[in-house]
Amino acid sequence: MQQSVESLVQLLESYRGRDKLIRTVCYGSQLVGGVLTRKAVADASSQQLGKRLLLFSAQLSHCRTVLRLFDDLSMLAYSHSYGLGASEEDAAIRWISVLTNVADQLYYPCEHIAWAADAGLIKVKSDKWWLFSTVLWGTSLLLGILRSLRVLLLLRRKLKKHDGGGGGSRRSHLHRQIRGELLSILSSMADLCNAVHWMPPGFLWAERFPSWLVGLLGTTSSLIGLIQMNSSSNELSDSTVSSSQ
Repeated sequence: MQQSVESLVQLLESYRGRDKLIRTVCYGSQLVGGVLTRKAVADASSQQLGKRLLLFSAQLSHCRTVLRLFDDLSMLAYSHSYGLGASEEDAAIRWISVLTNVADQLYYPCEHIAWAADAGLIKVKSDKWWLFSTVLWGTSLLLGILRSLRVLLLLRRKLKKHDGGGGGSRRSHLHRQIRGELLSILSSMADLCNAVHWMPPGFLWAERFPSWLVGLLGTTSSLIGLIQMNSSSNELSDSTVSSSQ
């Protein structure tokens, strides 16, 4: 119990960890609230609780939007450090990653302008800027899926080379990487479905998802993000212990 509390506190103390936890609670509230309002025709108390959860979810989403006002510089630093991906061995992964960084970098100012317009800080219509940010988010997700598929292809090729002989630890590491990429694809596909839902009506399934389905897809993606974050922390701890022994 104490270890779980310590892990939660450690997660909340980091910006990325707190954001992932807020995201999970946000979409989880939307999922439960959507289910309650959907089946609450004969139950007024459940309907009221469902509406409150949906309002709570909207406030958490707004909270994340405000916190992202300060993400531009860190994204710029990451894009600068990656550059044109000279360290990448595969050209396809390199250019997909560069395009992803461009989409992510442009996403933030578009969202900031949309937020400022809604807050009445600037006199522009926010609709087109929310659309731009959604398109950039969807583009980034699609590129991320393509990158993961390419990485999977390369990992499977490496795995075949190790199937004939030894290198058990190497094969185990490759299997973990493959599982990680598969989870990334599942997470990005869930988010991409929501991104399409938030596009203007008439585009594929835009605005056709009920609240509970948006919450389900977002919760799935958020939980995968928490799992991957925890796995990365564990791998880092293991490598630190190994290097010190």
